[in-house]
Amino acid sequence: MFFSDIIGQTETKTSLVTGARSGRVPHAQLFLGQEGSGALGLALAYAAYLQCEEPGETDSCGQCKACTKTHKMIHPDVHYSYPTVGSKSISTESVADWRGAFVEHGCYFSLNSWLNRLNAENKQGNINTDETRDITRKLSLMAYEGRYKILLLWLPEFLGKEGNRLLKLIEEPPDETVFLLVAENQEAILPTILSRCQLVKVPPLSDSEVADGLVRLAEQSRANAERTAFLANGNLAKALEMADDKNHDHADMFMEWLRLAYQNKGPAMVQWVDKMAGAMPVNDRRWGRKDQKFLLEYGSHFLREMFVHIAVGQPDLRLPEA
Repeated sequence: MFFSDIIGQTETKTSLVTGARSGRVPHAQLFLGQEGSGALGLALAYAAYLQCEEPGETDSCGQCKACTKTHKMIHPDVHYSYPTVGSKSISTESVADWRGAFVEHGCYFSLNSWLNRLNAENKQGNINTDETRDITRKLSLMAYEGRYKILLLWLPEFLGKEGNRLLKLIEEPPDETVFLLVAENQEAILPTILSRCQLVKVPPLSDSEVADGLVRLAEQSRANAERTAFLANGNLAKALEMADDKNHDHADMFMEWLRLAYQNKGPAMVQWVDKMAGAMPVNDRRWGRKDQKFLLEYGSHFLREMFVHIAVGQPDLRLPEA
């Protein structure tokens, strides 16, 4: 992962590179940003930059042995930890899925899409006792070939009380060891872990940046990208999910429901519910849970924008022009 692969976040990129070039590399940093902001990608690009043998002024070189291995996620001194499913499962057992998620989504994927990849069904993700022991084991080893030993831990919120097992290691790590934690919900992280990390705040993307990402990553037209960006609220992962649904009819379906409700057409509303539930096709296809979720999200977004417009006369509605 290169810094140039990440949409927006120019100030954060500059700050990370400047610190690394000047030798100011904190032993523990917490990248805090909402889903789809690019926080995970920033941590990955930073790890690659730290290991790079010939780092440039703005990015890793991409040519050296360290870059080749880091970008393929096979560098022996860059370790990854993330939520898995099962009380005894550890991250190394699902590393092929982890690499596959980046091949499919880049750095912009949600926890739900990750758990779906693991076939979690209704099970919850967690970072368990065995995982914390494995982290301790990995970081107790000497570096094989890198400048640093790096642990990138995605979603430390899932550590829960198990995070206490890592406190001493984070506070007093072995020499040249770097912790990179990537979180979305600060309140769900143990305060004792927070106090041991330097905070890197990653702001949400603007609508324009989300649209840029859709044009670049999903090859959408600018007009379609801007319409989708309105609904994503700074979350490029969500926007890419919506863009992946090539035939979505959420706006038309929601407007149809509003009109049927206004006209009090009971039988037609029952038929509309059957279409939404997947019992009847919509434009030659049947809806699933993703369609239903997007429809509800679009509807709540639409109503909020309209109520704000009516109440305070907000001139710029975050809605398609039609």
